[in-house]
Amino acid sequence: MTTANPEDVATAPARTRAPLGSGVVAGWRSVREALDKPLASYYLLLGSSALLLTIGVIMVLSASSVRSYLTYDDSYAVVKRQLMWVALGLPAAWIASRMPIKHIRRLAYPGFLVALVLLGLVARFGVLINGNKNWLAIGPVTIQPAEIAKLAIVLWAANIYAHKERRLRELHHLLVPVVPGLLAVIGLVLVGRDLGTAMVLGIIMLGMLWVVGAPMRLFVLSISILGAAAVALAAMDPERLERITHFTDPFKDYTNAGWQPAHGLYALSSGGWFGQGISASTQKWGDLPEAHTDFIFAVLGEELGLVGTMLVVLLFFTIAYAAIRVALNTEDPFVRYATFGIVVWLLGQMMINVGMVLAVLPVIGIPLPIVSYGGSALVPSLVALGLVIGFARREPEAAAALAARKRNRSAGLSTASPPDLRR
Repeated sequence: MTTANPEDVATAPARTRAPLGSGVVAGWRSVREALDKPLASYYLLLGSSALLLTIGVIMVLSASSVRSYLTYDDSYAVVKRQLMWVALGLPAAWIASRMPIKHIRRLAYPGFLVALVLLGLVARFGVLINGNKNWLAIGPVTIQPAEIAKLAIVLWAANIYAHKERRLRELHHLLVPVVPGLLAVIGLVLVGRDLGTAMVLGIIMLGMLWVVGAPMRLFVLSISILGAAAVALAAMDPERLERITHFTDPFKDYTNAGWQPAHGLYALSSGGWFGQGISASTQKWGDLPEAHTDFIFAVLGEELGLVGTMLVVLLFFTIAYAAIRVALNTEDPFVRYATFGIVVWLLGQMMINVGMVLAVLPVIGIPLPIVSYGGSALVPSLVALGLVIGFARREPEAAAALAARKRNRSAGLSTASPPDLRR
């Protein structure tokens, strides 16, 4: 019988122990390999969008249940409407993802003209809700054309810049007709006193100018003009001015202008790391106005905690990361400009909404894209994501991978043994 050498036993663990940090390196290598695959951007966009939409529907159900019961005697009334818009938006997004790019570009001008007409109708016949005249009643349905205009101006500007690809070094071609057209849309939105949506449209305009290479002095001038205009418009409205001057310390005027942001902070702070649980929010019982729309992020933080809020923010940045990959890899200027415009729109609006809930920005009535209640905002956002997913599908390597997968699936079905019909 042999016995183990004590020296060998003592040194055995040292030989088998993995180097410090090798697990992290291996994990990072796996992530890089996954991101290098042809369909990485496509799956990141598809998965993040689907998860964000699912979280949104759940949070709309939870945040609106009390208000739905008090208003409609049905706790599911609001979420039923949201599901109706989801049922409309998902097929529209699928169609957008499969539509040829040439057809998308053909719709750019008609879409922009329709948006202008709808905004003009709002200015004349709009419905006043929460102090803003930015809604249009069409039969039993009330829509917000400014949300449709966000998608329309991105596609319109991208189409024009794609046509002028070789002439964009000239300032005239850089500005005309995109900037006057966007300023006309912003002006019509401001007629309805919707300063928040006007800010998002201004961000889209600046983002489109940046991606086409506008000089820095133009940005300084544009930001100065837009900032001065926003301050002037806010100063003409006592309620809005009060919100702006109190947003840094909402508890200073807790019972008036600071009521909504203060209760939003209460909701976030009471959520802790992992939240109180789905449907366990206390702020949605009447203390937090617009709990299922503009301040749904506060309810999300109360019920899902810091982990839930960080997940939602991470999903938005994942969509932005994958979309920017698509924009950088494409050779089609329209795809590049449209994708970047959609990223600026969705990511910029998310950051404004989150900053508003965190009392870093004043309350200006901006919903959280994909998550907040509202069909006028949800359907165009889903169509925009469908377009970007379609662009990701058309990347040469991604298209080849999908075609190979389809051929392999067809070959697998054709070589399968037929059933024995004699049994």
